Amino acid sequence: MAYIFLKRLIDIIGSFIALLMMSPILAVFALLVKISSPGPIFYAPERVGRNGRIFKMLKFRSMRMYIIKGKWVHAQKYLETNPKLKKQYQESSFKLKNDPRVTVIGKILRRYSVDEIPQLLNILKGDMSLVGPRAYQYDELVHQQKVYPKTKKFVKTILKARPGASGPWQVSGRSFINFDKRVEMDAKYVQRKSTLYDIWIMIKTPAAMIIGTGAI
Repeated sequence: MAYIFLKRLIDIIGSFIALLMMSPILAVFALLVKISSPGPIFYAPERVGRNGRIFKMLKFRSMRMYIIKGKWVHAQKYLETNPKLKKQYQESSFKLKNDPRVTVIGKILRRYSVDEIPQLLNILKGDMSLVGPRAYQYDELVHQQKVYPKTKKFVKTILKARPGASGPWQVSGRSFINFDKRVEMDAKYVQRKSTLYDIWIMIKTPAAMIIGTGAI
């Protein structure tokens, strides 16, 4: 209980201070997203949170908008109408290298994880934590557990915790880690329950963002 209380306290104080410090950066990139391509500044995909609760995770929009049946839709909806791209997406652990949907500004945002900064609002709200397991899509969890049946026990463990803006896999290669290894790493993190380990990950996170290792 002490770990959970301290972790939440760090989340509230840390995310509030970070939002104040990064507000100029948020303003600049919000403007760049707006003028670089038509569409909203933010994108709020649904993710699976603690105890399986679905929440909307706030991000800077890094993908193009597409016109389908006369309406503007997000790139994720476009993916669902493109069988070839969708198959490639699923076969590559729900990540696409050289994704044709990503804008020029979006590539910069993703490489340095700037698109993730708005998640500080999710942390302040309580949907997420500064450090935790990856925030997975519902369809991704269902599909990948069929591909990797042995991961079910790991998924059950990680859903006991709030997903994190950063975590062990983000500072250890990120997108280059396959789903089975990623959820095993996240499950071990959840079971560890160490404030010092959380602080160590937070210290490593800025360097991982700058270097952009594994980001796509």
